Amino acid sequence: MVQVATVDTRGFWELLRAIPVPDDAEFLYGPDPDGRLRERNLRRYHELMAASMAEGGPRVMMVGEAPGYRGHTVSGVPFTSVRQLTARPGIVTGAPQGDGFVVPEHPAADWEQSSGIVWRALAAWHGPLPLMWAIYPHHPHEPGHPATNRAPRVTEVAAGTPVVLALAEAFGITRFVAVGRKAQGALARAGIDATPVRHPAQGGARAFTEQLAAYNATCRGAR
Repeated sequence: MVQVATVDTRGFWELLRAIPVPDDAEFLYGPDPDGRLRERNLRRYHELMAASMAEGGPRVMMVGEAPGYRGHTVSGVPFTSVRQLTARPGIVTGAPQGDGFVVPEHPAADWEQSSGIVWRALAAWHGPLPLMWAIYPHHPHEPGHPATNRAPRVTEVAAGTPVVLALAEAFGITRFVAVGRKAQGALARAGIDATPVRHPAQGGARAFTEQLAAYNATCRGAR
């Protein structure tokens, strides 16, 4: 049976629900069936990550840019598509029966390239896995076209930063990795010196994997 644990994420959820949602963005954790499924998966992910981090070692947070329509927007979990939700063994715990995520019956997409790259890189990670989240937690898309991605605006990134900080505080995060410049800049403005890594999309897979491995090597033996 997969061990679970809990952390107090009430502040995180309050701040997340308070961020305004413009017409060209989507709040992922609403009261509709898809929103409830995403929330259930995210809470499950947090339980599993809390159990992993309880085993000791550096507590790392990997902060991305925003949910993509093929991955996080479907699953509710950052850098995670349906392919990772259904993985056996589980991507977080390695349990033969999987991690206990809920899979949408009719997902808008079954896989996302960035999600696959991230989890393949994390397969070689030593120590507790990084806790993942996005600097802008809503799904930003082109106006009228939800099945697209757009870059989050400066104001959106600023609005999302307190949510990241609340989640980091709940988990006792001590070290940060920023996936892309938007995340790095936002964390820097909040006084956090995050280690930057290349975003895995658009030809960045090799650089991302190598930089993440190099960073993980610096974590060994750290507290």
